[in-house]
Amino acid sequence: MLAKIYRPAPNAMQSGKANSKEWLLEFESETPRTVDPLMGWISNADTNSQVRMYFDTREEAIEFAKRQGIPFQVTEQREPRRIIKAYADNFAANRKRPWTH
Repeated sequence: MLAKIYRPAPNAMQSGKANSKEWLLEFESETPRTVDPLMGWISNADTNSQVRMYFDTREEAIEFAKRQGIPFQVTEQREPRRIIKAYADNFAANRKRPWTH
């Protein structure tokens, strides 16, 4: 029962950074998912895959996993490169491509 510790990516529909500082501990499924033949729903007999625990820091999540004897894997999140632009840059004379309507 391996646990993954990571910071989840922010929602693609939102531009803010709210709730992006929490660390998540979740378990990988030990059994494969199966498709229900009647309804077509995907199910899993392993209930540990439903457990998601949030921590304020990475160290708290690691300490919890060690204290409970859970093998874990920490995945560091890659920080996005931010390009800060102003609206006036759209009309600058030194643009790579000329501005058109």
